[in-house]
Amino acid sequence: MRFTRLAATAAIAVLAMSAAACGGDKADKGSNGDPVAKPSFAAGTKMDTLNKAGKVTIGTKFDQPGFGLKGLDGKPAGFDVEIAKLIAAELGISADKIEWVETPSKVREEVIEQGKVDFVVATYTINDTRKQKIDFAGPYYEAGQALMVRKDDNSITGPDSLKEGSKKVCSVTGSTPAVNIEKYIKDKAAQLVLFDTYDKCRDALKNKQVDAVTTDNVILLGYVARDEASFKLAGDTFTKEPYGIGVKKGDNEFRTFINNTLEKINTDGRYKKAWDATAGKFAPAPTMPAVNRY
Repeated sequence: MRFTRLAATAAIAVLAMSAAACGGDKADKGSNGDPVAKPSFAAGTKMDTLNKAGKVTIGTKFDQPGFGLKGLDGKPAGFDVEIAKLIAAELGISADKIEWVETPSKVREEVIEQGKVDFVVATYTINDTRKQKIDFAGPYYEAGQALMVRKDDNSITGPDSLKEGSKKVCSVTGSTPAVNIEKYIKDKAAQLVLFDTYDKCRDALKNKQVDAVTTDNVILLGYVARDEASFKLAGDTFTKEPYGIGVKKGDNEFRTFINNTLEKINTDGRYKKAWDATAGKFAPAPTMPAVNRY
C-alpha cells in the first residue's frame, strides 16, 4: 500500500510538472493558440487542400527584430510569425506543422508566383506594382519609414539631411524603403547602398561604412532596442506602409479567408496578444487598420 501511495504521489507530481511546462511553453509563444479542431472548407479551395495536408509553408523574414527574427533554435519569432501561426491555426494546422521559408524583400513575389510558399507574412508593404503579380490580404499593420543613425551622430535629423549629397544610406534590394528614399538623395550611385538583408545594413552603419539605415520605424526600433548604445532613430516617420499578406494572384477565396481571420483575431484579442508578446516589447500596441477587400 505504501508503494502504491508513493507511486501515485510521484505520478501526480510528474503530471503537475508536465502541466506547468506546457503552460510555460504556451506563454512563451505569446498568442499562439490551439488550431481549430474541425474547420470546414469548400472542396477544392486552398484552405481545404492545406487542412487536409495538415501542414503549410509560410514565407517570412529572418532578420527583422520584433517581426521575424531567426532564433537560436533555427526558427523565426516575431509579430509576423505570430500572425502567420494564427492563420495556420484557423486552417486547423498547429505551429509545429509550419515550414518556415526565409523570404527577403527581393524574392517575395517570386516565391508566391512559383508556389514555393502558400503565403507570405514579411513586413510586406501593399502597393499597386506588387499587386500586378500577387494579391494581398490585409492590411494588418501600418508602419512608417524612418532613419536609424549612430547614437553619437546628430548631423542627420530626417530624410532632408540626405539631400546635400555627402551621406550614405543603406536599405534592402527590392524593398519599398529603397525606392522611397531615392527622392531624398542627390546621387543614387554614390549615396544609396543596397544589401539583401537589414542585418548587413545595421553592420555597415555600426562600422561607419554608411551614415544611416532606412526601413520601417518598428523594424528600426527593434534594432535600437537590441543595441541602444550604438543606434537611435533620427526624426519622424515620413511615409505610410500598410503591411499585407501575400497570396497567389487570383486566389480570392484564400484572400477572403485570411481577411476574415485578421478581423476575427482583432476582435477576440489575439491580435493584441500577438503584438504584446513580440514587437510590443519596444513599441505601443497599434490599432489594426481596416482590411481592404478589393
